[in-house]
Amino acid sequence: MQGYADWLTVAPMTPGWARRSRLTALLGIDVPLLTGAFGGMSSVELTATVSDLGGLGAYGLYGYSPDRIRETAARLREATDRPFLLNVWVIDDDDAAGPGPGTADAPAAVRRLFEEAGAPLPSTPERLLPSFADQVDALVDVAPPVAGFVFGLPGEDAVRRLHEVGTAVIGTATTGQEAAALEAAGVDAVIASGAEAGGHKPSFLSPPEDALIGTMALVPQVVDAVTVPVIAAGGIADGRGVAAALLLGAEGVQVGTAFLATEQSAAPAAYRAALRSERASRTVLTRASSGRPARGIANRLTELLGDDVAPFPLQNWLTGRIRAAAAERGDAELIALWCGQAAPLITETDATALFTRLVEDADRLLSQNAG
Repeated sequence: MQGYADWLTVAPMTPGWARRSRLTALLGIDVPLLTGAFGGMSSVELTATVSDLGGLGAYGLYGYSPDRIRETAARLREATDRPFLLNVWVIDDDDAAGPGPGTADAPAAVRRLFEEAGAPLPSTPERLLPSFADQVDALVDVAPPVAGFVFGLPGEDAVRRLHEVGTAVIGTATTGQEAAALEAAGVDAVIASGAEAGGHKPSFLSPPEDALIGTMALVPQVVDAVTVPVIAAGGIADGRGVAAALLLGAEGVQVGTAFLATEQSAAPAAYRAALRSERASRTVLTRASSGRPARGIANRLTELLGDDVAPFPLQNWLTGRIRAAAAERGDAELIALWCGQAAPLITETDATALFTRLVEDADRLLSQNAG
């Protein structure tokens, strides 16, 4: 592992300090600090804000059609001239193509949810999600500075095509074995996503429940498993977490929940308030919203549905109708309140203030360690 003094050269910048490493050189950024890629809660404003500050703003593209991917990339390029990351899920086309048993066989708990809302159970479309291949084609067309992948291997052909258009590729791992598989597939860096992270558990070589490794235990395992730069994620919301991850060998850090709680994110006001409330100190792993395990704050959605869920992505499509309506009326009890375990550390509501504090506090702590 590189020592901090060997890895870091310090130069003044606003805000915080510029860092030079393999990762910053690879991504074309000043500070190795990334936002989470929030499926459904990403915003152009937050992504551009963090990129303009010298970090890497990320934007989640779950469920985005190729045309919507192209539109989003264009909006981001209008908002910032700095690098940004576009993130997609690796999804089997058979899962994306159709609802399987159909909504008539939806779980009883899901049917009760619609009955309570006074809404008929919707008819499913021919496709629940765009095809992964079509999304990759769109990514190649727009050639983002960085492309991210979760829930699996993007495939050597996808990585090659993205490299040909100048796009760096990042994969996400929850074990050392997954990290090694991603490196073998040609990715340029690996995000080590610990069990503390909010949102979905993106395991792909084993069931998520068998890969719940804490961030501080996972990062050194991934660092030892690969030669590419490693980015720590999960349970990091202040400078202490950033500094600890870097001392464990990570060359960058991804912060999700704390940025999601800022006013620049697309999270509804009721969601942001929940992230800053006492409720956020207790999170649960649930399949209620999507059919896949994800960490969030318990609410009526998780309590009502429990484990009575349809397979992914049908469950996600069904509950999405209810969640969208709840978000419009500011009802935090029927939306997915994805939240990491470091939420009680959140203090800022502004993304610039959060970024500044993370960088300055981490630099102070790391400088003390180096001294």
